[in-house]
Amino acid sequence: MTEIYGMAGHLIRRLNQISASIFADRMRAANFDITPVQFAALSTIAEHPSIDQATLAGLIAYDRATLGGVVDRLEAKGLIARTVRKTDRRSRVLTLTEAGRVLLDSIKPIVWDLQSQILSGLDDGERDEMLRLLRKAADAGNELSRAPLQLKSNKEPC
Repeated sequence: MTEIYGMAGHLIRRLNQISASIFADRMRAANFDITPVQFAALSTIAEHPSIDQATLAGLIAYDRATLGGVVDRLEAKGLIARTVRKTDRRSRVLTLTEAGRVLLDSIKPIVWDLQSQILSGLDDGERDEMLRLLRKAADAGNELSRAPLQLKSNKEPC
């Protein structure tokens, strides 16, 4: 057996590939053109109306520069709007458009449903334990990431 088959990094990468493939297949089958990070962005913008792009990047643990392209594509699809913040003209805030809200409401049930497919080899208890352990490992290594999860910010509250 190749030694990489027992390495966390290899298994996490494979599980990420499986997750991304299932997500893409289910979105395509439902005739939606949306990626996992676009879903994360839309979902977070819905929870934090008028969020700025830097705060959004921190809340979804995504590189700020790369997130710019994601935001551009969501705006081009008419799913979000960018407006100048009243208190700081250099800053832009993100809000869902009506089309974005309709799309998000349509895809959320699909995304929740596919979660069990990602961990299909596990029973409910094992899934709960896997998620607990993944959260624990991600939290412990957060500061080692190039794009750490940032739940608190020095910026204006969301």
